[in-house]
Amino acid sequence: MDAEEFRRCGKQMVDYVADYLENIRDRRPFPDVSPGYLKDLIPDKAPDEAEKWEDVMKDIERVIMPGVTHWHSPQFHAYFPTANSYSAIVADILSDAIGCIGFTWASSPACTELEMVVLDWLAKMLDLPDCFFHSSQGQGGGVIQGTASEATLVALLSARTQHLRQILGDKFSHSPDEGIINKMVAYCSIQAHSSVERAALIGAVKIRLLETDGKYSLRGETLQRAIEKDRAEGLIPFFVCATLGTTSICSFDNVLELGAICEREGLWMHIDAAYAGSAFICPEFRPLLNGVERAMSFNFNPHKWLQVNFDCSTMWVKDSRLLSDAFNVDPLYLKHDNQGSMPDFRHWHIPLGRRFRSLKIWFVLRLYGVTGLQAYIRKDVKLAHQFEDLVKADQRFEIFGDVVLALVCFRLKGSNEVNERLLKTINADRRIHLVPAKVNDTFFLRFAVCASRTQPGDVEFAWKVIQELAEKTCNNI
Repeated sequence: MDAEEFRRCGKQMVDYVADYLENIRDRRPFPDVSPGYLKDLIPDKAPDEAEKWEDVMKDIERVIMPGVTHWHSPQFHAYFPTANSYSAIVADILSDAIGCIGFTWASSPACTELEMVVLDWLAKMLDLPDCFFHSSQGQGGGVIQGTASEATLVALLSARTQHLRQILGDKFSHSPDEGIINKMVAYCSIQAHSSVERAALIGAVKIRLLETDGKYSLRGETLQRAIEKDRAEGLIPFFVCATLGTTSICSFDNVLELGAICEREGLWMHIDAAYAGSAFICPEFRPLLNGVERAMSFNFNPHKWLQVNFDCSTMWVKDSRLLSDAFNVDPLYLKHDNQGSMPDFRHWHIPLGRRFRSLKIWFVLRLYGVTGLQAYIRKDVKLAHQFEDLVKADQRFEIFGDVVLALVCFRLKGSNEVNERLLKTINADRRIHLVPAKVNDTFFLRFAVCASRTQPGDVEFAWKVIQELAEKTCNNI
């Protein structure tokens, strides 16, 4: 494909993408295929000779689209949103064209410096403390990770290294006696994302999943008891992951209480606000982040709810040197003349290579503006409360937990089994798509406002489908 063909084919693909997104309501949100469907639709080896672009385009609908789960359909209400906007798509085209691997400042100065600027922009939108800003001239700053799972792992490994240095002093080694590692303990809520437990698994440390209160929030008293118990048994508490907006039910740990304990006890507190963090740009939701000043690190995903396409997970730290201590390997071929004058972000995360992801944040923030993004968040929250009101008006159903943002947890009054049957009936019907969760042995359905194109009529449509299939389910009991 030469430049002229790229111009022609690129315009055709842009038209296809626009048509796909603007007409996505016409597609069922969940595919009707069986595992292994694709291998029977294409040859079992690559072609010897180049094929025509027109043939590739034809196969998008024939091969790919039948197996696509349409996350951006207004009838898709599963998991949490994955952001999508034309602004970010266009930025990714430019990122792909530049094609830099921004592991150091010298490898692409614009890649590093734009990331520093837009992370400070976001920090101001979130009203983060100055210690998290690049521009504060301190040791803190922001960096783009791939996912919140990566951010949690980076925080845990950095905390582990910091604590080992405190324990071992001059005898510190990145490969210390296993007896010390085996005594180290991390903590999180039982409602925390599974990636926290996975980070502990990778970090080879113990993890305690702590019980929550009636609002499914991890409280300080529970953490304090766990720390005291573990220390009495000769273990070494070192890390707490507090969640703001849990995956199952969108509950919020009490970071004010947890942070005070972490400061007093010398533990690293990381705040995972993967989904909910976007909402904190709205003043009415910002109090949910109170206590962030006590955290050593904080993360949320613009690629969930801030119109920035995947992958883009923003993380701020108070002291970037603590990340570098954990990840700094500095061979001669990666050194450069300006080393130390600007961040080399390869020391701030696990991968060496990194895409020019700050471009899509820059494009989105400029083309939406803060007020435009706030309006988008508020629109989705309003839609969730619309669905909540519909559920409450039907005596067969009940709300499970509080509706704070754009997630509504609900269920039929009755057994877990009848709710499991309802979910299977809904997803087999394929007009809408939901996923369940289970808290304290109670099975419920999750209705998330996911697609940016979701409107009040889509909420009404989903509820009518649920009511229709609930009647069918109850009649078959």
